[in-house]
Amino acid sequence: MIVSVTLNPSLDRTIQVDRLERGAVLRTSAPMLEPGGKGVNLTRALTRNGIESVALLPVGGPEGAELSTLLDIAGVATRFVPVEGRTRSNLTVSEPDGTITKFNEPGFPLSEDDFSVLATTLAGLVSARDWVVFSGSMPPECSEKQLVELMTSVTDLGAFLAVDTSGTALTASIAAHPRVIKPNRAELAEAVGRELDSISDVIAAAQELRALGVERVLVSLGADGAVLVGEHGVLVGESTVLERRSTVGAGDCFLAGYLSKFSLDESDENAALIEALAWGAAAVSLPGTSVPGPGDIASTHVQLVWQPDLDRPFVAT
Repeated sequence: MIVSVTLNPSLDRTIQVDRLERGAVLRTSAPMLEPGGKGVNLTRALTRNGIESVALLPVGGPEGAELSTLLDIAGVATRFVPVEGRTRSNLTVSEPDGTITKFNEPGFPLSEDDFSVLATTLAGLVSARDWVVFSGSMPPECSEKQLVELMTSVTDLGAFLAVDTSGTALTASIAAHPRVIKPNRAELAEAVGRELDSISDVIAAAQELRALGVERVLVSLGADGAVLVGEHGVLVGESTVLERRSTVGAGDCFLAGYLSKFSLDESDENAALIEALAWGAAAVSLPGTSVPGPGDIASTHVQLVWQPDLDRPFVAT
């Protein structure tokens, strides 16, 4: 089973405009309301594709109640931890050419009691050899110590740890020795403290993090593809998206696709990376934070690049 932990979930509202113009009064489409948070998206994607997954998340206030209802309606297996704070609400503005503008609230702090209940609930969910994925931003005032202790409680139970976060949370998580981390290029650059302008730069940065105790570094590069660096060596892949509609949640689906294969068969890294790229590309082709189902996912436009131009500058921002 794959358990996602989202410490800072959100209720996501997506609207479409013809063109985002600062200072103007704009007409929008009817809003699309969806459950949000990186771990929530990951479990939604896995569930839609028949992979057993449970989302663990704190919820509070009317936004938390609505988030809970939406997940129940979608048939997503969840464990909700009621908290005193209010679940944040995020706004995504989408333009016809695929440009996305996001407005993300910071969320509300979790108390020591909240963390204690989360830890107890997580321990009751996880068995040895399960995968536990910590995803997304951390709530305000969450300390590195609290985060690492929660992650270590998982590995102490014999479960496998994956991490998809950024900033100090990402670098702190290395102390828990995750088997997989999934930064994007900007997050990886922040972790190593320098710009990454080519595939060779990404590979070098990933190797630095592996030297600190990370088993595999899976880097999503958007339109520039992806890089997987691990014990096997280096794999580089790319995908083609015919119609880009929304990149929101694409990285979460990318990781879900990888784990859908890797959690079942660790011997075929190639297949896992191809599946990750296929799920990510499918997500980009869907509106809002929609997650792809079996009918959306295809490896037709996905390939591994066996002799990549390692020093070619990235073309995507």
